[in-house]
Amino acid sequence: MTDLTSSFSEYEKIPLREYAERAYLDYSMYVVLDRALPHVGDGLKPVQRRIVYAMSELGLSARSKHKKSARTVGDVLGKFHPHGDSACYEAMVLMAQPFSFRYPLIDGQGNFGSPDDPKSFAAMRYTESRLAPYARSLLAELDMGTVDWQPNFDGTLKEPERLPARLPNLLLNGSTGIAVGMSTDIPPHNLNEVVSACVRLIEKPSTTVQELCEHIQGPDYPTGAEIITPRDDLAKIYESGNGSVKMRATWEKENAEIVVTALPHQVSPARVLEQIASQMRSKKLPMVEDLRDESDHENPTRLVIVPRSNRVDIEQLMNHLFATTDLERNYRVNLNVIGINGKPQVLNLRELLKQWLKFRLDTVTRRLEHRLDQVVDRLHILEGLLLAFLNIDEVIHIIRTEEEPKPALMDRFELTGTQAEAILELKLRNLARLEEMKIKGEQAELEEERQSLEVTLSSRQRLNTLIKKELLADAEKYGDERRSVLAEREAAQALKEEDLVPSEPATIILSQSGWVRAAKGHEIDPESLNFKAGDAYQDAARGRSNQQAVFLDSSGRAYALPAHNLPSARGLGEPLTSRFTTPEGARFLFALAGDAEQKIVLASSYGYGFVTALGHLHSRMKAGKAMLTLPPGSSPVSPAYIPSEQAETIVCVTSDGYLLAFPLAELPELSKGKGNKLINIPPKRLKSGEEHMIGMVVKDATGDILVWAGQRYLRMSSKDLDHYRGDRAKRGRKLPRGFQRVTRIELAND
Repeated sequence: MTDLTSSFSEYEKIPLREYAERAYLDYSMYVVLDRALPHVGDGLKPVQRRIVYAMSELGLSARSKHKKSARTVGDVLGKFHPHGDSACYEAMVLMAQPFSFRYPLIDGQGNFGSPDDPKSFAAMRYTESRLAPYARSLLAELDMGTVDWQPNFDGTLKEPERLPARLPNLLLNGSTGIAVGMSTDIPPHNLNEVVSACVRLIEKPSTTVQELCEHIQGPDYPTGAEIITPRDDLAKIYESGNGSVKMRATWEKENAEIVVTALPHQVSPARVLEQIASQMRSKKLPMVEDLRDESDHENPTRLVIVPRSNRVDIEQLMNHLFATTDLERNYRVNLNVIGINGKPQVLNLRELLKQWLKFRLDTVTRRLEHRLDQVVDRLHILEGLLLAFLNIDEVIHIIRTEEEPKPALMDRFELTGTQAEAILELKLRNLARLEEMKIKGEQAELEEERQSLEVTLSSRQRLNTLIKKELLADAEKYGDERRSVLAEREAAQALKEEDLVPSEPATIILSQSGWVRAAKGHEIDPESLNFKAGDAYQDAARGRSNQQAVFLDSSGRAYALPAHNLPSARGLGEPLTSRFTTPEGARFLFALAGDAEQKIVLASSYGYGFVTALGHLHSRMKAGKAMLTLPPGSSPVSPAYIPSEQAETIVCVTSDGYLLAFPLAELPELSKGKGNKLINIPPKRLKSGEEHMIGMVVKDATGDILVWAGQRYLRMSSKDLDHYRGDRAKRGRKLPRGFQRVTRIELAND
């Protein structure tokens, strides 16, 4: 009782922090080493290793009959892996799915899931299984003294610490796992390519990762989808042991329809169809009319996408689908494994293969040494048997007359205990004269084998040659062609929202109170529409439904909305203040629309401005974007569109009838700001409010302009403007009498 109390008191004295740290460390090391990470030698996690070993112990080889999966799971749990049956069965199913494992270890019979839903497999009481032929590469040398054995969880049985893999299964089938503080994501690879790299590394140990990539071109998933990661990026992944691989579905055009023939690894066809259908329902994919899943036994993957018309750009549509659905997917690569030193580590391709070759060299050496011990022991016994046959009569006499024949035989013929025991166990039928010839023949064969084994074990070069021959033989037996095509492609880009909307003419109407609406077509007269009481027409812009509608307020801030999202002009519209947050006291003045590349001139009433692209005014922010910097007391003037690249002249006019025309090239192109002075107005007249710039237009060499003074206008051709031409920032010239109170300026629409 005293001893028990003292032992408890020792534990009570341990600080809680120290106890928690130790317990968590033990737990994390268990998860890392005994659950989540594969070993570099056989490429298996403990549960996978135990399943394969238990099936071999049950005699479920590739040539045997299938046996109920529940029987296998029961043996695994009862003998080696005391965990949940569902998790164990799921690990077993995964190794049987040809769409999950590149080289399946288990041959399943029954419902083992489908690419559409890998976890739709039947319960283990319904399915049957046995080992696949490839599993022999892991088990063939198990009984040849190649592995260390450890007690199972209750100490009643022995299980192998590792399986003596003849091939680098870690790279061939890959692995994924999440441990404590670390994880692993190893993609599968092609057997022929990996074996070729191993042979290269055996022949030239100084081979670099770049040279190994000449053999291992990239991962090889069980699906036929394309790996579109550039070769240089793949080489960097193999150099560092970290990175990501991008896979893209393969497709072809068939009678104006798009047919997807292969999906990325572990991508569900139903999931892809649902993603596309969801975009169609939300009207974000107007160019697709229909979807069909025509997959069957002959065509495991056949998804049909029907475009709405022949005018749809199929390449652009597929790029959008690649960017927005699982038709293109990224796969993380993290070559984190338990190395031959028993510690978790991230390895590059060369280090991983070198460690596996070291593991393979140790395995082959142990196998040969084990066989050499057997040969030597057998030769020792044969030597004793041959001596007995040469003195058969005396041997029989000793056995018949001596009470203890074994010591007598050992004394008489100088035999060892093993040899004497072998003589005593001889059957009468083996005393025939031909038996002596058989012993001598076997002795000669074994002696030759012993010499060969000793020569091989004494030479590293011969061991490497043997490993290389066995690798090539297994590649011939289990190897196949690459499935994942390597094809460098440009990164997929999702279509912008405006690209997904039908392109139709639209007129955006802005009211003085900041209400907005959009009408179909350009023929509508926006000023003739009805407005709510106390409101009136402010501005309008003609664009297209798939463009952005831009609004400029009195503070110089720009706001943007998709034109197709605006309310219909059949109603009164809605206030822009419900969509945007404007500075206090600011009001919306102008509406603009057009392509993002459309060039415009922004200017203030103080005569400062600059050239910019309409796209610079686009903003997703509710508070808009500060676009035009206004001098104190000024306000924006109506922006001027630059009609074409041939437009070369900008014409500015002030409220007092001063007009200046100068080359557009003299204005800077900015993304935002105040700009440069366009026309000179005396500062006193600006500050007093007596004069300001009314507006501006940009014209080419042939167009006319209209200068309005109330209800009257003055039409001016390019020749008429020659009188008003000058340098930027000059005062300009006075317009004729009657046009010295200008209200607006515009291009003539002939």
